[in-house]
Amino acid sequence: MVLTHVQSDEAAASAAVFASRYVQDPVPSYELGAKSVSKDAAYQIIHDELLLDGSPRLNLASFVTTWMEPECDRLIIEGMNKNYADMDEYPVTTELQNRCVNIIARLFNAPVGAGETAVGVGTVGSSEAIMLAGLAFKRRWQNRRKAEGKPHDRPNIVTGANVQVCWEKFARYFEVELKEVKLSEGCYVMDPDKAVEMVDENTICVAAILGSTLTGEFEDVKRLNDLLAAKNKRTRWDTPIHVDAASGGFIAPFLYPELEWDFRLPLVKSINVSGHKYGLVYPGVGWVVWRNREDLPDELIFHINYLGADQPTFTLNFSKGSSQIIAQYYQFLRLGFEGYKNVMENCVESARTLREGLLRTGRFDIISKEEGVPLVAFMFRGTRDGSLAFKLSATLRRFGWIVPAYTMPANLEHMTVLRVVVREDFGRPLAERFLSHVRMALSELDLAAKGPVPKMRLTIELGPARSVDEEASVRVVKREAVSGQRSVSLVTGKTKGVC
Repeated sequence: MVLTHVQSDEAAASAAVFASRYVQDPVPSYELGAKSVSKDAAYQIIHDELLLDGSPRLNLASFVTTWMEPECDRLIIEGMNKNYADMDEYPVTTELQNRCVNIIARLFNAPVGAGETAVGVGTVGSSEAIMLAGLAFKRRWQNRRKAEGKPHDRPNIVTGANVQVCWEKFARYFEVELKEVKLSEGCYVMDPDKAVEMVDENTICVAAILGSTLTGEFEDVKRLNDLLAAKNKRTRWDTPIHVDAASGGFIAPFLYPELEWDFRLPLVKSINVSGHKYGLVYPGVGWVVWRNREDLPDELIFHINYLGADQPTFTLNFSKGSSQIIAQYYQFLRLGFEGYKNVMENCVESARTLREGLLRTGRFDIISKEEGVPLVAFMFRGTRDGSLAFKLSATLRRFGWIVPAYTMPANLEHMTVLRVVVREDFGRPLAERFLSHVRMALSELDLAAKGPVPKMRLTIELGPARSVDEEASVRVVKREAVSGQRSVSLVTGKTKGVC
């Protein structure tokens, strides 16, 4: 490692300490160093190493926001040293969180009056939000079963096999059986009819996904609500619905306002959404809101007073920074309904450009739908060779693009899919550039499939400068075949080099 731009003796010495500790030793030590290094060297060393990371804006695998306005960046830096848990010390930050909760609840049509406060909380992401919502469902089910004198030790959740891994984490960590509806050819989301068939008296909730991770498709929450309501009436159960709107919660209200998926449906009791996805905030911030206060059992809420005043808390995490809460409120204030709608419409337009460009190659089938999260999920046409998708993903990496290739869940393992997520900072120019690189990558894969390209190797002997007459006497002295390739050697002197 060469730090040519670090000029001071102190920085040079620090760099030498680092080199001796981590670079020269073939097995670097992971112990804390005995000596300090200068702040300049520490910064530059880490900065240079991070250059080997991929570019966030070219990471088309991620739903997570990778760009915000400089003014919001400044607010994030200003709020980094505020502990969000210290509500009494930072009451304005707490008020901003409460405003965000109320904005989101009303965006999702919660039955909250003009002067009423919504029930919800900010989290570090949708994973924590889902854990909290799941715990509320489990506790409500247990309380009801205890009151009825029935067993309460075998709770389950019904989901589709397309759920994000955080649902599997919840089931395993909190001892809840996960009953998954298998996917089928042409139907890559949970079938509401099959989901309701799997519901029994031990089902604490049915989880519907608004924006599948695999294809971006919205599940039919309205049909699920109607079927489940009929079954509840028939069985006298009270099975509710949770909507995992991590990706789609900040899309549907702006692009599909007539779509019924939220608190307009009576069985929807809680909704989570990721602020750091299409809420347009850097990671990590998520939100969970409940329909009514009765849907969040009081025994799950803790009260503390050792930070200066009585503070209710319902989170798995405690201390965390305030920056993402502040950034979320900035986006709500800055963009408003009009701004969010414009951003989402632009994302949809870029996704349409990608979809049409990929179809024009004649090589792909698109399995994602246009209504849903703005992404394009596609697979190679007319082949079951899944390795092609992984090869294309690897080839695009050389251009800087990070495009995931993955096999579909159980029942569809034969399908290997590539997916491009369109975010706010992925506009038409980048989409066109990406398509050009896809065409180049396909050409490379086609050439590779035909076998190795013949190559010619020239071996030249170099010697002292010669006169014109001597140069004219240079002769080709040998032609040889090397593993099916032709090699030509030109003799001009004693020293050999390879061109």
